[in-house]
Amino acid sequence: MSRRYDSRTTIFSPEGRLYQVEYAMEAIGNAGSAIGILSKDGVVLVGEKKVTSKLLQTSTSTEKMYKIDDHVACAVAGIMSDANILINTARVQAQRYTFAYQEPMPVEQLVQSLCDTKQGYTQFGGLRPFGVSFLFAGWDKNYGFQLYMSDPSGNYGGWKAAAVGANNQAAQSMLKQDYKDEITREEAVQLALKVLSKTMDSTSLTSDKLELAEIFLSPSGNVKYQVCSSDSLSKLLVKHGVTQPAAEAS
Repeated sequence: MSRRYDSRTTIFSPEGRLYQVEYAMEAIGNAGSAIGILSKDGVVLVGEKKVTSKLLQTSTSTEKMYKIDDHVACAVAGIMSDANILINTARVQAQRYTFAYQEPMPVEQLVQSLCDTKQGYTQFGGLRPFGVSFLFAGWDKNYGFQLYMSDPSGNYGGWKAAAVGANNQAAQSMLKQDYKDEITREEAVQLALKVLSKTMDSTSLTSDKLELAEIFLSPSGNVKYQVCSSDSLSKLLVKHGVTQPAAEAS
């Protein structure tokens, strides 16, 4: 029955579904997973890098984590070329707001404006939805630390802990069990690594398959975005007992 309705983004099926939007979400289900956890003193983002071939030059820049403004960053799951367009749009919007009002853009306002763009691609003919989901982490003076998740339909919501990408259902149920309201940033890192180690497709968790970024307040009160280096990540994996013994020995 769906065949008649699944070629157009703008036509509802008799059951009230937009198949192209659902297919875009399926595409994200095949991408490397990303996890975000909100703690009382920051936000932690962890992403899985899909290493498709040993011949690939490991990227010196981050593949899953992107800084949008000084106070907002995001983790990405899905088609990277689609993500790049949206990230550039978000960066421009954040800078325009700062230029106009001389203060950082509120996190939810930035997320909402980006989701409005996404929604437009589900309502007009000749366009396809963006095949990408985001986890936005940020801090503003109104609501403090925040974590938002958005999908190709343009929906977004605030979360305490969220997972997107491959095996996100299993990751979400583990987060639901283990998340505590007063969790610290260090505990959030430990939880994110534990969940990713259980839900990732690859057998061993190593620093070249992961990216970890944090948003927190520095002692001076400024918002700081920090991407964990490969060496620090290896030490964290060993410290939290996530790395396999063979990887530890190397």
